[in-house]
Amino acid sequence: MELTVHIVCRPAVAPGFELAGVAVDRAADGDAAADEVRRLAEDPAVGVVLVEEHLHRALPEDLVSRMDRQGLPIVASFPSPSWDGRSVAEDYVLEILRQAVGYRVRPR
Repeated sequence: MELTVHIVCRPAVAPGFELAGVAVDRAADGDAAADEVRRLAEDPAVGVVLVEEHLHRALPEDLVSRMDRQGLPIVASFPSPSWDGRSVAEDYVLEILRQAVGYRVRPR
């Protein structure tokens, strides 16, 4: 039997995972994330549930403990994205634009 991986994340983060072809379950807050984790835990085909860190911290302690004892699916958190300030990727794109256009483009 092949087990699947599911992502539980906020709606703003979901499209990136969907583009990568991963099953995504959206949750706006900790209560919705807990409902999704419970639902996924009942599916025998689910092997791993990755929960966005922001939502994982809001999961009830009893649910986290139960999932740890249960074994499958494995429930783990992944770092929430940070959109504060400019990123290295933005600097890279700006440099490519500078070379292509011939002058430096100013970010907002």
